[in-house]
Order: sequence, then C-alpha cells, then structure tokens
Amino acid sequence: MTAPELRAAALESKAWPYEEARKLLKRYPDGKQGAPVLFETGYGPSGLPHIGTFNEVLRTTMVRNAFHALSDTPTRLVAFSDDMDGLRKVPDNVPNRAMLAEYLGKPLTRVPDPFEKFESFAHHNNAMLRDFLDRYGFDYEFLSSTTEYASGRFDPTLKLILRRYQAIMDVMLPTLRAERAATYSPILPISPKSGIVLQVPVEVVDADAGIIAFIDEGDRIEQSALSGMAKLQWKVDWAMRWTALQVDYEMSGKDLIDSVTQASKITRVLGARPPEGLTYEMFLDEKGEKISKSKGNGLSLDEWLTYGPEESLAFYIYREPKKAKSLHMGVIPRAVDEYWQFRGNYAGQELKEKLGNPVHHIHDGKLPTGELPVTFGLLLNLVSVMGDATREQVWSYLSNYVPDATPEAYPELDRLIGHALAYGRDFVAPTLQRRAPEGVEVAALERLDADLAALPPEASAEDIQNIVYEIGKTSGFETLRDWFKALYETLLGSSQGPRMGSFIALYGIENSRKLIAEALAR
Repeated sequence: MTAPELRAAALESKAWPYEEARKLLKRYPDGKQGAPVLFETGYGPSGLPHIGTFNEVLRTTMVRNAFHALSDTPTRLVAFSDDMDGLRKVPDNVPNRAMLAEYLGKPLTRVPDPFEKFESFAHHNNAMLRDFLDRYGFDYEFLSSTTEYASGRFDPTLKLILRRYQAIMDVMLPTLRAERAATYSPILPISPKSGIVLQVPVEVVDADAGIIAFIDEGDRIEQSALSGMAKLQWKVDWAMRWTALQVDYEMSGKDLIDSVTQASKITRVLGARPPEGLTYEMFLDEKGEKISKSKGNGLSLDEWLTYGPEESLAFYIYREPKKAKSLHMGVIPRAVDEYWQFRGNYAGQELKEKLGNPVHHIHDGKLPTGELPVTFGLLLNLVSVMGDATREQVWSYLSNYVPDATPEAYPELDRLIGHALAYGRDFVAPTLQRRAPEGVEVAALERLDADLAALPPEASAEDIQNIVYEIGKTSGFETLRDWFKALYETLLGSSQGPRMGSFIALYGIENSRKLIAEALAR
C-alpha cells in the first residue's frame, strides 16, 4: 500500500487505534506548532511490573503508530515512573518483607531493594520494566518522578500550583470524605526529620519562592516545595505532569475514571489542556479479580513469555480494550493460534480489512515473513503425548507431517516448540488422565487400529480424518462428538483435543496405533 492509500483508509478505519489517533488529528489539524505530539504512560513502581503495565505502553504505541499514518507531525512517547511516591504497603511477592516494613511512607527511590540488586526498590522495578520494553523494541523515553522533581523541571508548574492553591482545593475538597478533607493538601512535603512523604495540611507561605509550612512531629517547619523537597498528591501530580510536559495523549484504566476527571479539571485551573485518552477495561485473574501489583495475582511478563511468544501477548492485549478480559495461563494457547490465524489472513485481505486486522497494529503494517505449518494446539497435544520430550524429538515427529521440517526452514515454529514443551510440561501433562474405553468405544478403537494398519505410511491427514469420521458415524455413537470425546479421553487423557487426522499424521501411524493398543489394554 502507498502512504496516500494508507492515510485515506486510516481516516475511515473503525479499528480502535485509528479512532484514537483521529482525536489527536482533530486536536492538532495543523500540527503542534513545531513541537512533537507527546504520548505518556504512567507506572507506579510499588510492586513488580505485570502485563497490565506493559499493556499501556503497547496500546499507546499502537495509537502512536496509527497517528503516524494520519499525520506527518513528529511524536514522542514518555514512560513515566511515579517512583517518588511513598511506600504504602509491603508487596506480598517480594523477599525481605520485614526490612521493607521499616521504610513505609518513604519515597520508593529511598527504599532499599529487597532483591539486593539495585540502589532502591524503585530502581529495581524500573529496571524490570525498562528491560522488558527494550526487549520488545519500544521507542520511548523513560522519565523518573524523583529525577524530574529534583532537577527543578517541575518547579515552574509547582509555583503555579501554589499560586492557584485554593482553586485546586475547590476542585478536590468536594470529592473527599469529611475526615479526609480536614487534612487534605495537594502538596506532600518530604519530612526533614524522618524522610517520610507527609500527608499533612500545608500553608502556602510564599508561592513565588515556593515556600510552604507544615507541622512535622509537633514542630512547625518552613521549607521549599521545589526541587524534590515535596511532591504532589496523585491527581494533582498527574495534572502537573500533563501541564509541565505538555502531554497530548494518555490512556488509563476504568478504575481511574474519577482521577482523570479531577486531574483534567486541575489541568484547566493551571491554564493547560488535558490530554486525549482511552478508558480501557481491566485485566482480571482466574477468579475474576482485578490484577494487582502488590498481590502479584494474574500473570507476570516473564510467565507469559515462558509459555507463549511476544506476538501472542500483543495480540491478546490488542483485542477489545473496552472489554474486561481474564489474564491467566489458560488463555495463552488460544492467543497463539488466533494470532497466527489473523496473520495468515492478512496478505489476502483488502486494505480496509488489513487496517482492522490485529496483526497490522502489532507489527505496524510490517509483518514478518514465514508461516506456521501446525497449530500451537496441535503442538501441545503432541508434546503432551510424547511425555518428557526434547526439541529434537519433536522435530523428528514433525517430519511425518511437514515436508522439509527443519528449524532453519521454520524458525518461528522452532520458537513455538520451546513454548509448547514448557506449557505442556507445566500445565497439560499434570492434568492428563487416560481412561479405559467402554461399550461401543472398544470396537470403534479396534476398527480404527485396523484401518490405520491398512494405510500407507505417507497417508495424508485428510485421508486419516475421513477414516475417523466414517468410524464415528457407523459405530453406534449417538453423535460424532461422543466419538471424538472418547478418542481424546482414551488416547490423549483430555476432554478436548485436536483434529484427529492431523494429530495422527503428525504423531505417526505406528505411534498412534501404540496409543490405541495401550488404551485397549487398560
């Protein structure tokens, strides 16, 4: 496709990244007066990064790429870490929890790293996030709240907040409970005595000089609010960043709708324009509970990438951002196969359809070459039946099914074999329980064995599937589904499984006959 063709189609596309990008085009129809359009994502490093964190950077990047198709205006993406926040509670999923408890209330960059690898807990968690973003190849700039406050970059906006202190209080106080309102202050001074981020009432002494006063352990303290000696309450802090950095786009979860509303009002109090954004639904764990960094429920980034490739994670994140989705190990195999299904369809689609295809946004229209000759689900069935298999053994079985099956010819399949071996070992094999055949199942399996024995070794998956169908229709089963269920439960040890013709061709006729013999001997 040419750039003009892409731009024309993108202006009409109903794919959500293009819909979001058109908000920015409307905001800046003639560009941003020579400045880049700024995208921001925020991250609270109070716990280990999880997929929900990665989600915002990926989805924001998709919107950024979509905007590039619509406009020649340059862009930047900032990944901002709120690492000056006080440690509110000790996460459940870290070592040295007793040590961390001694630092409650202190900025996360002043809390020792419980893993004893970095200079602080925030530095550890920031590094984990950056490592993953770098691994995925994101184009972003990382900003630390601690660094930005201490550098004085935010000082002009902090002074503006002090000058408009009462107007900000007028926005916030109606949203607070009476007891919270009595002690609320937009400014959180850092105690010169304890180093704790204090939640105390603050008096503005000199807005132009940035001087505030507060009570600290019974003493009245006057000190600067500038250059890292204070930070802002969350919603005010968000508005300050939008104003100071001139943020144009930031998406956020459904749980932050009220925060977006209040931060937007405060941004306007400061004389700036709130960014555009998307409100997305939350990821849930297997129990339907919201994923939490401190609880460590749901999946970690490393866990998904142990059992599925990066593209499958991106595919899962792309789909239906305004719909809540479960995020647990069980969703990985389907995400892998659906990604490849959409990727296989892409080349033959019209331009309009391509722009609505998830893989277009995952790869920014630059799809890698290569194909997948077997599904991930079929690979899982193979490795689960094989037991404690090696990658080389799996490739030897694949030669039954795929001409010229080598890692060099199919590098992406080779990667998937590694994921399948790990997933099969940890989640499929422990659940398999083969049962003995019963009733009409016995004769049907004996007939299948005889029919397979009569086939030539080079019989196709389609030939085998036709035999399986015929036996199911003529062996006394009420439905074909009952026959397939019997095959899965007696041969594979599972209540569901692959297309049997494909599986038998992949596993090999002789090996499949051995499975049948083992089932009949139970």
